Amino acid sequence: MEHNNEENYIKVIAKLINVIIILLIVVVILIVINITGLPSSKENAEIKFIPKTKTPETVTENAASDLWMAPDTSLIKKESNSELIIYGRELIAHTSVYLGVKGKIKNLSNGMNCQNCHLEAGTKPFGNNYSGVASTYPKFRERSGSIESIYKRVNDCFERSLNGNALHTSSKEMQAITAYIKWLGKDVPKGEKPKGAGLTELAYLDRAADPQKGKEVYSFKCKSCHGINGEGKLNADGLGYQYPPLWGDRSYNNGAGLYRLSRFAGYVKSNMPYGTNGESPNLTDEQAWDVAAFVNSQPRPKKDLSNDWPKIAGKPVDHPFGPYADKFNEQQHKYGPFKEIAELKKNASTSSATKK
Repeated sequence: MEHNNEENYIKVIAKLINVIIILLIVVVILIVINITGLPSSKENAEIKFIPKTKTPETVTENAASDLWMAPDTSLIKKESNSELIIYGRELIAHTSVYLGVKGKIKNLSNGMNCQNCHLEAGTKPFGNNYSGVASTYPKFRERSGSIESIYKRVNDCFERSLNGNALHTSSKEMQAITAYIKWLGKDVPKGEKPKGAGLTELAYLDRAADPQKGKEVYSFKCKSCHGINGEGKLNADGLGYQYPPLWGDRSYNNGAGLYRLSRFAGYVKSNMPYGTNGESPNLTDEQAWDVAAFVNSQPRPKKDLSNDWPKIAGKPVDHPFGPYADKFNEQQHKYGPFKEIAELKKNASTSSATKK
């Protein structure tokens, strides 16, 4: 009988020990939770508002999210002038079909499309998009020495980049292109230029851009699309270019914006080879400058530029045609190095402002 009592006593003690061990484990878990800061159920609802640490990945994501994004084209139909806007977008994307060498409206241009330069119908960030046009025009431009309208800006492209003739401002085509450009920039506040507008601005090199080095870049990175002789690649219908000509009779003339090395270099840096974007460039800055020097050293149509830059002091540092208000020659103004030209121009501007 005493033996049974002892066994029962031992069993009770063992159960108590097990309970104590379990309680100790629970206490340890609660201590760990408190130390590590794991949220309780009450805290769980608030955890999503705690800001994330900025890792390189999140910094890149945030930078990309700041870029201007074009409005959803499916919403065009809600606009009172939707048909005109849609036609304008079609003209930008397929200019040659309507206004090219065999254009069904008129023979007005060299066969390139506006979107060969203004990528994705003028909507791609750093792809020469139209995001800041409606918000900043009309505006004064040094090249013409006058206040320009959107009509003037569009016709500059027709006469220079498309090496053609101007559209009549009252034409349906001009009205449609303007309506589309205004629609793209409808959410941009007046006077502002959103991030991602226009082209990437590259730092100047410490040396002149080198056409021979650029030829190597072109052969390796560009030739497969734009051709060994810069002739581009026509669409199957022969009415426009899948990949535009970069020099020759069907390319942009020497008055186009892309004929300036800084413009061309910024363009290819963020967009070429095809599929590249500004967040993950394929070329180095030096490669971009050098390939710009190579392409723009090739033959192309010429435009009468005698009325450009009425105030020569307003010419950009990489405008390749004299006369200039400084001591540097055309060779350096075309290929660089540009730093000393830019510095002199900056000092002259500061001095002029001080005198006023």
